[in-house]
Amino acid sequence: MSPMKIGASSPVATLIGDVVGSREFPDRRELHRRLGAALAAVADDALDPPRLTVGDEFQGTFRTVGYAIDAALTLRLSLAPDIDIRFGIGWGDVAKLDDASGIQDGPGWWAAREAIEWTAAAQQHSGSSLVRTAFRNLAGTGAEPHAVNAALMCRDHLLGSLDERSLRILTGLRAGRSKKELAMTEGISASAVSQRANRAGVDLILVAAQELRGVP
Repeated sequence: MSPMKIGASSPVATLIGDVVGSREFPDRRELHRRLGAALAAVADDALDPPRLTVGDEFQGTFRTVGYAIDAALTLRLSLAPDIDIRFGIGWGDVAKLDDASGIQDGPGWWAAREAIEWTAAAQQHSGSSLVRTAFRNLAGTGAEPHAVNAALMCRDHLLGSLDERSLRILTGLRAGRSKKELAMTEGISASAVSQRANRAGVDLILVAAQELRGVP
């Protein structure tokens, strides 16, 4: 990873993500091209912009857990439905071990690793198969993990239940497009967009995303 823009050891939000079922993707070069473009789009809110590390895994750090959660949602939507991503978000001290390489270690990374491993395991059970994001806190201070994880599980279930049109509408609304504009793109009425956003939970996901972005 790139050199950190923080002190030698301080609590940050860490983000680890990887592609679900990446070996089944037919064009590996295209997969990495799309991942790289998506990661670049969330760099502005990052301390260390997320970047690919090994294989299809990427890592980055953020000033708050809320910013990391928001980046994870942006990445999911920008790559869906073709590329499915799971995430582990951590909170804890992170230390740079080597100035030349920028290699990092510490509880912040251990927390994110624990979270993404839990996410991968949860996907194997029918009741939690739509879960894609988990949070762990090893700092002893900061965001309460049980409350954050409850919100993330509910949000992920709503996201995983959306069809492709609803995903496009959600992505467009998050990008600041109006429902009238999206209706023209989709070839339906603005009223139909509003009804779909209400019934499918798109409006609720947007409100939840705003609330989660404020998590310290």
